[in-house]
Amino acid sequence: MRIVAPALFTAAVLMGAPAVAAPAPPAEKIELTKMTGRWYEVARLPNKTQKDCQGGTSDWVRTGDTYAVVQACHKGGLTAPATEWKAKAKVIDPKTNARIKMSFFGGMLSQEYWVLDHKSDWLILGTPNGNYMWLMSQRPTLSATAKAQAITRVKQLGYDVSRLEFPLPARN
Repeated sequence: MRIVAPALFTAAVLMGAPAVAAPAPPAEKIELTKMTGRWYEVARLPNKTQKDCQGGTSDWVRTGDTYAVVQACHKGGLTAPATEWKAKAKVIDPKTNARIKMSFFGGMLSQEYWVLDHKSDWLILGTPNGNYMWLMSQRPTLSATAKAQAITRVKQLGYDVSRLEFPLPARN
């Protein structure tokens, strides 16, 4: 499960942003085999670290009981060189597998992320404080129907969908 924004943007998570009502903790169990591979950023709440980021991806590789995560985006446009962030991720709630702690810069920074909802081809990832949220897909783009369903779910979770940014999709 490549969760584009988390590692990429921990610095943004640690900076101030307008708070929203904190989402409910994840309750649905996630199959860990679905956590590996490439995920593409479809939408996000604005944050300073991802300003002008396009074509965001997050690559997750399972290494024992943790994950090696490489997140990337192109600042300014898809033809710009990729900027990468590396992290280690660990599931911290084995009951649901939906709460993940990511460590950056050799463990100097860490942040908890929650998989708030997931379907066969998309997931919604957020921080427990509700300030940050990303819609991720296993394909560079979602069908119009899947995207509409996912955005409806984002709204149901209490996020202001009028604030969502929709970066250009990554190229395969």
